[in-house]
Amino acid sequence: MTDVRTLGRNVRRIRQERGLSLGNLAREAGLAKQTLANLENGAGNPTVETMLAVARALGVGVNWLVTEWGSPVLVQRREEAGWAHAPSGRQRELDRVHGTGQVTTTLLELTGQSAVVRPALSPGTLLHAYVVSGDVVAGPVDDPRKLQAGDFIRFPGDVPHVAWSPSATAELHLVTTVPQVQQFSPG
Repeated sequence: MTDVRTLGRNVRRIRQERGLSLGNLAREAGLAKQTLANLENGAGNPTVETMLAVARALGVGVNWLVTEWGSPVLVQRREEAGWAHAPSGRQRELDRVHGTGQVTTTLLELTGQSAVVRPALSPGTLLHAYVVSGDVVAGPVDDPRKLQAGDFIRFPGDVPHVAWSPSATAELHLVTTVPQVQQFSPG
């Protein structure tokens, strides 16, 4: 579950944006004022029913209450970084942001191997790649580009694509953006 402090910040922010007092929101949600005050202060352990009642009273989905909005500071120290196996070497996810879509920031360490075709991702996905070091071949399978350190490329990720290094090793900073896709139609 999301951090209760995030939940509390979001409830307070949305309540204030709507011009509601703590008492008015508690009444609309059918909750005790103290329960709502504790929630906004990041205290307690709210139930799903409590979150649903607050979301309904505010006129938003629960995802609005549990999503970290804005840009909090995140520091990931190099000595604490985790690397995972990838088809063409190793990868290290740097960040993941949710909101109107999803943005994943990854540092890829590519080892000199032949091209591995990566499958198409969700419709509308874009890949933004910056070559930190070495030589890289990246892009759609039917239009790959040769890149060197300092080069940047943006290409569609919703088609089969490649990202590999013809040199011994290379590092690629990759940002993947996936637009929000409506899962269910209203009504």
